[in-house]
Amino acid sequence: MAIRLFIDGAAGTTGLEIRERLAGRSEFDLIVLDDSRRKDEAARRDALHAADIAILCLPDDAAKEAVTLAAGSGTRIIDASSAHRVAEGWTYGFPELIGHTAIANAQLVTNPGCYPTGFLALVAPLVRAGLLPADWPYTVNAVSGYSGGGNALIDRFEAEGAPAFRAYGYDMAHKHRPEMKAHAGLKHEVIFAPAVVPAYRGMVVEVPLHLGAMTGDPAADQLRDALREFYAGSQVIALGDECTVGELLLERSAPPSDAMRLYVFGNEGGWHARLVAVLDNLGKGASGAAIQNLNIMCGLPETTGLRL
Repeated sequence: MAIRLFIDGAAGTTGLEIRERLAGRSEFDLIVLDDSRRKDEAARRDALHAADIAILCLPDDAAKEAVTLAAGSGTRIIDASSAHRVAEGWTYGFPELIGHTAIANAQLVTNPGCYPTGFLALVAPLVRAGLLPADWPYTVNAVSGYSGGGNALIDRFEAEGAPAFRAYGYDMAHKHRPEMKAHAGLKHEVIFAPAVVPAYRGMVVEVPLHLGAMTGDPAADQLRDALREFYAGSQVIALGDECTVGELLLERSAPPSDAMRLYVFGNEGGWHARLVAVLDNLGKGASGAAIQNLNIMCGLPETTGLRL
């Protein structure tokens, strides 16, 4: 019997990309509300209770409302919003870090944020291994395609006179910061410097490090080897060959991708390093991660339907 699946918020950017990845998949029976009913509370409640699994592609407040509407149903939930990423009772949906078994057995799964996906993929394994200190004041410099900002930002960047670069988060209160701290096991919140560029999709997340100032004097080669070993069994995350990279680019019209590539660049002598993650903010940073978690929760091969 097909798994009954409801996407609450299927008309948004993330929801549409999830639908594309599910196209032609017979394992799922999609519950669809027509446009006149997709915001109707009673219709959403009925759909949430009828589903085996629901994926929430909603703003934070609407996602919390959906969880309330689903109460008592037994429906398993994947929340693609940021509403529950550090909430008690939710399993963090980053299988490479949290473990596939935890997600397979979870009732409530919260999808990681796009920027935290890159940061955590780089830093969390190295902190766990004791190669990077948990009490270091980490900085995250990142740029993303404008699709991550929702319809309003998409319209702004696709309009005449669109900006060439948009930096933000200057209030130091970006909602991704608690997520980065919690799931990397850090003592301090990071300094997060995000920006948007005129490419529809894609993301580069960088963590610069003063290795020579750290206790234990870690070397870039050690960090690279540790990450390569940590992700050796992953079909989604891999280490890039920094020796062949002169520059990292975001293409304006890049095709969708659910993969993530990590790099460790170090200077001669080992004092400095730059950890870099390259991913699609709509892929491993959103919709691709939701499909990966959905596959795991349903006991299916985790890369089914992914673009790798």
